[in-house]
Amino acid sequence: MFSYHDLQVIDVVSRRGSFSAAAEELHKVPSAISYTVRLIEERLAVELFVRLHRKVELTPAGHYFVEQARDLIKQMDDIRLQTQRVANGWSQSVSVALDTVVRDSRVNTLVRDFYQAFPDVELHLTMEVFNGVWDALADGRADIAIGATAAIPVGGNFDYRDMGILTWKFVVAPDHPLASSTEPLADDELAKYPAVCLEDTSRTLPKRTTWLIDNQRRIMVPNWHSAMQCIKSGLGISVVPTHMAIPRIEKGELVERELVQKPFDSPCCLAWNNESNNPAVDWLLDYLGDSEQLHREWMR
Repeated sequence: MFSYHDLQVIDVVSRRGSFSAAAEELHKVPSAISYTVRLIEERLAVELFVRLHRKVELTPAGHYFVEQARDLIKQMDDIRLQTQRVANGWSQSVSVALDTVVRDSRVNTLVRDFYQAFPDVELHLTMEVFNGVWDALADGRADIAIGATAAIPVGGNFDYRDMGILTWKFVVAPDHPLASSTEPLADDELAKYPAVCLEDTSRTLPKRTTWLIDNQRRIMVPNWHSAMQCIKSGLGISVVPTHMAIPRIEKGELVERELVQKPFDSPCCLAWNNESNNPAVDWLLDYLGDSEQLHREWMR
């Protein structure tokens, strides 16, 4: 009844809120978008959109149709990808969630070595923050998690391997007002300046915060790269993983200062779902090595 293009048009119009904006995104003329929507409404015998002066709004039936259309688009995309996998002999896929605290320079080597060992298996990598790693494991979005921090917050058939302790350093920009302090900084002094915090990527588990003082404003960022840019620019203050802080301190980009309330160390681990075991997962667990190797290669 509806083609992929039909469903895509409805989806884009609903997101953009007008035929002209949808036409711009889809590289069509507005009249073509309007015509497609009208044909779909005629087939359904219902109106999906209320036409206003410069925009359109979904009707209750339109809201339902858009939800179903997005599910169908995803199914169509999945069918296409799965068919390609069969045609190319890709027998399976392995998903790895990496906490943003790990060394991203190690990822390229992991990908290269994995595809040399398993040319017929897809490797899916995602970057997560804090409980987002555990959430990915619990939700089945990941088979393995590298750099998961804190205690396991979920129940299930999971196993883990210690990666050592992640330590933190409090840093500010060289020209920040706190950079000239010679005494350990108390919470009342720190609360005057915004804290740079990473946004926890968990979808269902409770979210955690990097570091925050009571009554302190936040600057929320998606990853450590963005956090470092904010701190170096003097926009905010924060604690950062020691292995990320040291090179920047040595270059003079950041200045370390002592705190009265020192940040707690964070135990890290490699975690995996025992129900996901297959040759590729087993190879990865062996390749990543023991606790000493994990700490040396991913946390220093």
